[in-house]
This record gives sequence, structure tokens and C-alpha cells, in this order.
Amino acid sequence: MPQNNIPKLKSELGLFTTIAIVIGAVIGSGIFMKPSLMASQVGSAEILILIWIVAGVITLFGALTNAEVAGLFSETGGQYIYFEKMYGEFIAFLYGWAIFIVIQTGSIASISYVFSEYFQYFVRLPRLSAGLENSFILHIPFIGNILPLENIGVKAITVGLIFLLTIVNYFGVKFGGGIASFFTSAKVLILLFFVAIAFAFVGGNASNFTGHLSDKFSNFNGNPSIFFGVVAALSGAFWAYDGWNNVTYLAGEIKSPQKNIPLGLLIGTSIVIIIYVLVNIAYIYVLPLDEIAKSELVASDVAQKILGNLGGGFVAAAVLVSTFGTSNGTIMASSRVYHAMANRGMFFKPIGKTSPKYFTPANALFLQAFWSSLLVISGTFDTLTDMLIFVSWIFYGLGAVGVFVLRKKMPDNPRSYKVWGYPIIPTIFVLFALFFVIFTLYNDINGYLHGRYRIINSGLGLLLTFSGIPFYLIFKKIYRKKEVPDEC
Repeated sequence: MPQNNIPKLKSELGLFTTIAIVIGAVIGSGIFMKPSLMASQVGSAEILILIWIVAGVITLFGALTNAEVAGLFSETGGQYIYFEKMYGEFIAFLYGWAIFIVIQTGSIASISYVFSEYFQYFVRLPRLSAGLENSFILHIPFIGNILPLENIGVKAITVGLIFLLTIVNYFGVKFGGGIASFFTSAKVLILLFFVAIAFAFVGGNASNFTGHLSDKFSNFNGNPSIFFGVVAALSGAFWAYDGWNNVTYLAGEIKSPQKNIPLGLLIGTSIVIIIYVLVNIAYIYVLPLDEIAKSELVASDVAQKILGNLGGGFVAAAVLVSTFGTSNGTIMASSRVYHAMANRGMFFKPIGKTSPKYFTPANALFLQAFWSSLLVISGTFDTLTDMLIFVSWIFYGLGAVGVFVLRKKMPDNPRSYKVWGYPIIPTIFVLFALFFVIFTLYNDINGYLHGRYRIINSGLGLLLTFSGIPFYLIFKKIYRKKEVPDEC
């Protein structure tokens, strides 16, 4: 087929949909799953709220930094393209491989997994006996054990959801974008309604916010466990904030991307921070911190205290809406990375094909669904999230360093947006990313050696990421330098 007849991805997404994709990709399961564990880790309402604010601000710093780079390039593929411009094709390939093998497919798997867990509120899913679940164990040397048969009913529904949403996005980016906008609006309205009824609850108590901070500070000196608890809680918050950069993968399908992507990142991330802080204030207003820390699902307990027996159903429905929308947005955006890589000779060639009827990266979508499903079968929610957050932050840090690289390599290129507070804001983000990655790796190894964890999640993430090196050499060998198609 002549190159000028190759089907191209269409630019059909406006600013509102761009903002919706940012919000929809971020607000998923984290705001429902993480606060109780975080409360037990920090033991202070004030610190808990502060952690959500700090994590939000750090995330915003990353979004602002990323927005400058997004304003330079308009190709589909997002940060894969950025890394190629910053560091060359090897680092770009490793990032793209990590996106496929760990980060985005792991995110799709884990978020869809939560959807299936909460689906059980309405329909109880079958599960094998403990003996059968443990009858087949995969052992990875120096990493740990994987149980594929664990929670098999939930995993089956999860795989079904992944393929359902893949088919939805196969039928066009405008259709997928419309689904993203609808579910984003729905989840935001549900969370704001939740906040409103919590603040209107006559049994709420403002004193729940006081009485912990001074004790924490008085015990901080000489007690490193408090510091480790704060950092561990930050990890939970970062999982809840993750996904903000997904919209960059769709740059080639967004109208005026060099203007709308920076705006979408800034507005969308800011809205998420406000919502998350309000939701956590609502949790603490209704329940004392010690009850939050003991709760298996704090949102459900808060809703049940306010709405009675209707509360559990309300929260389950809210989680279904939230995770459905987030999975859809992640599936839509992530497939564009592999599509761009394939069109540069850095991935399996058929993945670069575009549907001639729907103008979507069909093969990339279905390969993504297949690998996400394998991750679902092999892992659990905590394994998947811990693994992908660790690898994500390695590349978040490299991406922020790239702002300095591009300022030097392309000083005269027009920038539709320059990061506010340069060089302080990017520097803070880079230093924090470095600290977070080092601490997480240390904590995972230490926890595994002392029997707290059955698997070194960060180690598994690194192993999967570096497994791409042989593929890079293969693709490099068969790669023939050709003009890159316009659609990439």
C-alpha cells in the first residue's frame, strides 16, 4: 500500500475530552482502596490530609513539567516520542517496552481487577479451595512466588472486562472518548455527592481532625518507623494519582495538541487534587482515624454510617463506575504507544497497522488486552500496583530530567508552554522521584528478606523491563531506516 494511502489516526478530541481523559485515567480505585492503609501507616488525620496534598502537588509538578515537553511535540505516542527526542531510541524503547510489559498493562489489569472484586457485592463469584489455589505455584528465583489459580472467578470477570473495553475502543477514538467523558462526569458527580452528604451528616465530628499531630512529632525523633510509614503512605497516594500522563499518548488524535494537552494536564490534575482532599476530609469527618485505619473499605463504612444499608451498594456502584471509566481511558490511550513504536521499527510490525474502517490501532489494542489478561492471571492487586508504580517513577524522573535536556538540545524551538518555576519545579520532582525509587527498592528487598512480602515487586518490575533488551537488539537488527509514516 502506498504510504499516502495508509489509514491514519484521526484528530477528533477537544479540550473537554482531553481534561476528561486526564481525570478519568487518574480517578479509579485508589481513592476507595488506599486511605485506610495510609491511616494505619501515619496515625494522624493531619498528616494523612497533608500526604494527599503533598502527593498531589508533586504530581502536579510532574504534570507541569511534562506539559512543557508535550507542547513541543504533537505526534501520537506521547512520552515514548519524548524519550526518543531526549535520549535516543534505546531509552525510548525501554520506556515503551516498560509501558507494554509492566506499567500500562499492569494498570489496566489492576484497575479492572478492582472492578471485578466490587462486582461481587451484587453477584458472588466462584473461587477454588485454598488447596487448589496453592496447587500450582510459579517460582521466580530471587523474586518470589506467583499463584495463577488464586481468586479465579474475579480474574475471569477481569479478563472479560478488558476485552469488552478493548472492543469498545476498536470502534473509534471518538466513541472511546465519548465513553471516557461520560464515565468521568459520572464518577466526579458521585464523589462530589459523597462529599456533600458526608459534610451534611449530623453525626460528623470536627474533633476527628485533632489530637494526633503533636504526639507524632514528639515521637518522631529517634523513631524511623514513623518516617517509613509516611513514605509508604505516599506510595499509596501516588497510586491513586497515577495515570495523569496517559493523555499524552493520544497527542496525534487531539485537536491543537500543543495547546490542549498542557491545559488538559493542568486543569485535570488540579481538579483531581481538590476532589481527593475533599473525599479524605469527608472520611475523617464521619469516622475517627482509628476506625478508618481498621476499615477494610473506608468508603463503604462511611457511606453505611450515613445512608444505612444503602451505603454498601452505593459505594460498590461508585467503584464500578470509577474503575470502568479508568480502565476504558487507559486502554484507549496506552495502545497508541506500541502503535507508534511499531511504525518506527521498534516493535512487532503488525502492531503498527491502523484499522482502515475505524482508524484505530486495532492490533495494538488486542495485543495489549492479551498481555493485560496474562498479568491478571499471574498477579494480585497489590503485586500489580506496587510493581507498576515503582517502574513508572523511574521514567517519571527521567522524563522530568528531559526538560533540562531539551532546553539545551532545542533552545530555539517554539514552546506553547514553559514550566512554571523552572528550574526549581522540575528539580524538586526529579529529586523526589530519585528518593522514592531508591527507598521503594530498599523497602521491598528488606520486606522480602524478613518475610513480610512473598515477592519483591520492584524487582519483578525491573526484571520485566530489562527483558526488553533482547527484543531491542532483534528489532534493531531487522530495522531498516525508512521515512517514518505521518501517522506516528
